[in-house]
Amino acid sequence: MSTRTNYAKIRDMSTDKIRNFSIIAHIDHGKSTLADRLLEFTKTISKRNMKEQVLDTMDLERERGITIKAQAIRMQYKGYELNLIDTPGHVDFSYEVSRSLAACEGTLLLVDATQGIEAQTLANANLAIASNLKIIPIINKIDLPGAEVQMVKEELMHTMGFEEEEIILASAKEGTGAEGILDAIIERIPAPKGTDDAPLQALIFDSHYDAYRGVIVYIRIVNGTLTKDDNILFLGTGCEFEALEIGYLKLGLVPQDKLSAGEVGYLIANVKNIADAHVGDTITTIKNGSKQALPGYKPIKPMVYCGFYPINGEDYERLKEAMEKLRLNDAALFFEPETSQALGFGFRCGFLGLLHLEIVQQRLTREFDLGLIATTPNVIYKINLNNKKELYIDNPTKFPDFSYIESIEEPFLKVSIFTPATYVGSIMTLATDKRGTYKNLEYLDQQRAIITYELPLSEVIIEFNDMLKSVSSGYASMDYEPIGYREADLVKLDILINQELVDALSFIVHRDRAHYYGKKYTERLVEEIPMQMFAIPIQAAIGGKVVARETVKARRKDVLAKCYGGDVSRKRKLLEKQKEGKKKMKRVGRVDVPQEAFLAVLRINK
Repeated sequence: MSTRTNYAKIRDMSTDKIRNFSIIAHIDHGKSTLADRLLEFTKTISKRNMKEQVLDTMDLERERGITIKAQAIRMQYKGYELNLIDTPGHVDFSYEVSRSLAACEGTLLLVDATQGIEAQTLANANLAIASNLKIIPIINKIDLPGAEVQMVKEELMHTMGFEEEEIILASAKEGTGAEGILDAIIERIPAPKGTDDAPLQALIFDSHYDAYRGVIVYIRIVNGTLTKDDNILFLGTGCEFEALEIGYLKLGLVPQDKLSAGEVGYLIANVKNIADAHVGDTITTIKNGSKQALPGYKPIKPMVYCGFYPINGEDYERLKEAMEKLRLNDAALFFEPETSQALGFGFRCGFLGLLHLEIVQQRLTREFDLGLIATTPNVIYKINLNNKKELYIDNPTKFPDFSYIESIEEPFLKVSIFTPATYVGSIMTLATDKRGTYKNLEYLDQQRAIITYELPLSEVIIEFNDMLKSVSSGYASMDYEPIGYREADLVKLDILINQELVDALSFIVHRDRAHYYGKKYTERLVEEIPMQMFAIPIQAAIGGKVVARETVKARRKDVLAKCYGGDVSRKRKLLEKQKEGKKKMKRVGRVDVPQEAFLAVLRINK
């Protein structure tokens, strides 16, 4: 009770004392570390409870050293209420950044002093500019021996138009500059514009599922006041609920009696059906509520598709429930039921990139204890048919017969690659090998350049980022944006194991690359498929034409071991009998394809 009384006294203030902000940066530029220092400096977290990457709550985030999920937390500083909404840095999670920015008025743009502006630095800054947010530029890691502070300052001024006096120098690891950053948040970021007296408009920017309390919704109050026990309406879905518990976020849920305009908090309303709480929806009160929904977010279209199938067919319903819960706090995850002859019942899933795919797969495995098989990743192809109709397919099994096809188009990306000038030549060679079209080369200074290429999405999703890191010794980074469809000479490459088509292993490739991928894939499958008592042919075929073949050799039994001399005809008779047995086994034998075979295409260039 005392907590709520104290809160009421604190909240007797206008929105002038509230600041909502996020931190945006390229991956590994120190964003989570800076958040740690701000929480320490404002005494939001005691030293006893402090740990590295305190806002990264998932094991995967800690293991990989990256932020995957946006997190919100409230700080008190100099009488101001500061709401930090942390964001990821990897290109695959840009949708999380856009969701966080929609709930803020300003953002901290963090740049590594040793690496300068990178791909996601610029991409996230453009998202903030498009959202009309105030940007505070910060140069981090100034304590490192390789820091080139002046060079990075000039990059920020030249590339993004900042004034030198706007730029703050900091070392998140040592805590240098934390006070200056907090003061800049108060002075430069505008206060929220909403009013307490207006009809309630609360924006859902995130949510997650709790097994005991149902859906917990994270909200930003744009206008009006939300009070505990209010009868509320979700404008997008039309569902009505009662606000059983509301409050703010401080590493946990801190209950309050009300949330007012400008504040960030959470709502528990006994929402049991996951589909009733859409990210981007607007919450209002049933009585005297708002009729107008907030703009929300631009819907995200998946770029990469693959199939998820439970190893144990009985786990299908468990997989469905797990994916519904995961989609609750992952707005970019798309899935629909599908069936495969080889794998049974499963789901066709859409992702923003391969890292997104990998993270979702690992979360399903760890958090829900599911054994999964993931099929070959694919993109959406546009097929123009002879009857002038258009067909969009995300699964090679839906590929029509070539006699009905007039032309095929594939999605292209505009890829911006930030790299030290030393690696420009090797990166251009890589992009050309991936069917890229050169567009532009711009030098930021004598040491750094931006190379722009137009590349097929299908080439980018198969190890392009890994190969880019390899040829640039880890220094290059990339950002991309879709630019539409272009016609290409594409074919469906089928994989046959023991003369049987395995539909889950089919994929679509450019005709010129079909033999290369077919040979690489069959060679990889030979390593993954265990030996049987009969030889197993593995073929890659386009229609009825085989373009590559490998054979898994038969496990041999020495039937002559018991013969110690004697007539050769006896030995020949035993060998002929064995030969006939192997023929029969090959006709009736079944080859079980292990999970590793379905992942082999991801390692095709290793």
